[in-house]
Amino acid sequence: MGMEAGVRLPELSEGISLPEVKRLVTQENINLYAEVSTDFNPIHIDPEYAKKTPAGGTIAHGMLLLAYISQMMTAAFGRNWLSGSSLSVRFRTPARPGNTLTVSGTIRKVTEDNDQKLVNCEILCQNQNGDPIITGEAKVKVEKQ
Repeated sequence: MGMEAGVRLPELSEGISLPEVKRLVTQENINLYAEVSTDFNPIHIDPEYAKKTPAGGTIAHGMLLLAYISQMMTAAFGRNWLSGSSLSVRFRTPARPGNTLTVSGTIRKVTEDNDQKLVNCEILCQNQNGDPIITGEAKVKVEKQ
């Protein structure tokens, strides 16, 4: 499969790993995301407030973490991810400043439908301790070559 259709994986078959994305979560990045998203909930941006909550400190915005997943999926599937896709996830554990996150994925199933392939991927975002932050599934429609 070539790059012309936006598919960057050499093959679409079950068991293939998607390109990993690693990101260090920093309070600065959380604050920048708060400005862009206009989500200034103190659980994200006020360490003194956040210390007194059950979270015990600031946590990253869920949508910031989903952006890391989307980055991995775009690297793997290009325009196909941006146009014909869906994502279904569960947030398991908060991501905190100082966490190094690894986003990974595996193709679990490929089915064909007329001129398209439907690719189901298992998604995992975990911290440096191996704790799952986000688990879920992504589906991407890819035009047959």
